[in-house]
Amino acid sequence: MHKTARTLHQWLMLFLGLQFAIWSVTGAYMVYMDIDFIHGDDLVITPQSKVQPAQMNYSLQQLIQAYPHIDKISVDTLLGETVYRLTLADGESPKKLVISANSGQVLTPLSESTAVSVAQYFYTGKGDVAEVTLITDNPPFELSPRHLPAWRVNFDDFGSPSLYVSAHTGILVGKRHEFWRWFDWMFRFHIMDYSSGEDIDNALLFWVALLASGGALTGMVLVYFRVFKGQFTRRKKSRVQRVGVA
Repeated sequence: MHKTARTLHQWLMLFLGLQFAIWSVTGAYMVYMDIDFIHGDDLVITPQSKVQPAQMNYSLQQLIQAYPHIDKISVDTLLGETVYRLTLADGESPKKLVISANSGQVLTPLSESTAVSVAQYFYTGKGDVAEVTLITDNPPFELSPRHLPAWRVNFDDFGSPSLYVSAHTGILVGKRHEFWRWFDWMFRFHIMDYSSGEDIDNALLFWVALLASGGALTGMVLVYFRVFKGQFTRRKKSRVQRVGVA
């Protein structure tokens, strides 16, 4: 049993050693980093939206007459201006609009300059805008496809932060910095998901975890033979030697 456990343990550790190292490094990073910092809570402000009734010269009745197929409506603000946010029932793909409550002007899809203004409005850092990109398809894994199209505004600041602004709603839909991106990669490697980064119920993780359990069990067997049984054997030999001397 000792020999079999030693052979199995050696081969299992040879096969699983790299993954154990990956688990250790990725787990240490995720535990060490402050989760509030990783989530970028200090990257943006959360302003209180105050609707200004004096700005609502375009009445709700006029809005409904102009857009009779409204499915959802809310009153909000965009860069301090009171606006209507609409979702129009348009077949399988509902259309979203932002309408000025003052003039009735359609404000979306956002232009590049407006998207930059929205990102700067929320951004708490002091870095300048480094790059602006309109993403219409194939979004990075850090941005959900349901938010497309969206503007990505990169800032020249610590951690290379990026803010994502929906082109249809003008809402901040995402924020990232390099440490968060590293965290995402660490999580993917930790759960052994090398495709989407979201599938935590995969066969590879199951089988590796099962083999790791086998490695742990064989290691316990070796501990028994080398420590506990070894001590018992040494004590027995010591007693035999004392009896022989006597």
